This record gives sequence, structure tokens and C-alpha cells, in this order.
Amino acid sequence: MISTTVCNRSVRQVSAIVVISILLALSVNALRPGGIPLVKDWSVKARMVDESGLDMGISLDDSVRAFEDGHAVFLDARSLSEYAQGHIKGARLLPFEELDEYVIDATADLSPEALIITYCDGEACMLSHDLALYLKDFGFERVYVLTNGWSLWVDNGLPVEQGSTLPQEGGQG
Repeated sequence: MISTTVCNRSVRQVSAIVVISILLALSVNALRPGGIPLVKDWSVKARMVDESGLDMGISLDDSVRAFEDGHAVFLDARSLSEYAQGHIKGARLLPFEELDEYVIDATADLSPEALIITYCDGEACMLSHDLALYLKDFGFERVYVLTNGWSLWVDNGLPVEQGSTLPQEGGQG
């Protein structure tokens, strides 16, 4: 049998190793540039900002108004198969996973001042956010993200369509 003294010593050693490991990890994180913040707002709204901290989120009401007025171009960041199953009426396909293949065709006729609304599906989906950041880097100034866009649009009975038109054939002017 293992003695109580040996068990107690093992527990203390393991505890010491765990504490030292945690302290070492916290120290490295604090010293490294771009360390992971220990306390942060991880909400969807807090994540929908650009590099300068500006909010890129757009409400459903504002999106619908822009859609009805014809003032926005909606860009679907989901895959071609998801887009073909259904998308916001007039939305252009610009799947983030295949950005290099589609970006020129999907944006060639847009001015840098064009109102662009990106969307994907699900509150945790960051493809539309990543696409919006890319488009801002690409030179577009008015890019917004409709969080959970596809589900939100469908749940509110707004105009949708199916099919997989080429990026330059779609578009809400």
C-alpha cells in the first residue's frame, strides 16, 4: 500500500506544478505583444467592429430600408451551395472561403462609396464580419454586417430567392 505521506507529497507536487504552469502562462501572455485579454466583452455586438473600433453592425430595420430603397448591395459570405439553396433577393455571392475567385466579379461595378451589407447565417458566423473587414481593406468605405443575416431575413418573411447566378449577374443596385 502507498503510504499517506507519499500521497500527500504527490498531491502537493502536482498542485505546485499546476500553479507554476498557470503563473508561467499568465506571465508569457502579459509580456507578449497581442496577448489574449483575460477579461473582454465577447458579445456579438462587441465583435462587429473594424480595426479602428467603429461599429460595423447594421440593424434589420436599417437593412430592410436600404433594400427597399435599392441603396444597398447585399453580399452573401456563405458557400455557393448555401447561396443556391436560398439568399436575400438580389444578393451577390461572395463566399469568404473563395474570396480570391469571386471578389473582382462581385465588386467590379461598385464605387468605393457604395453601401454594402454582408451577411452569413448564425450569430456565431464570422464570415460576414471577415468579409466586411476585407472589403474595407479593399477600399470600400460603407461596409456593414447584418449579424445572423440569412436566418433573420427569412424569419421576418423578407424577399428571398433561390439559384446560383454568377456574382456579376446578381445585385441589388
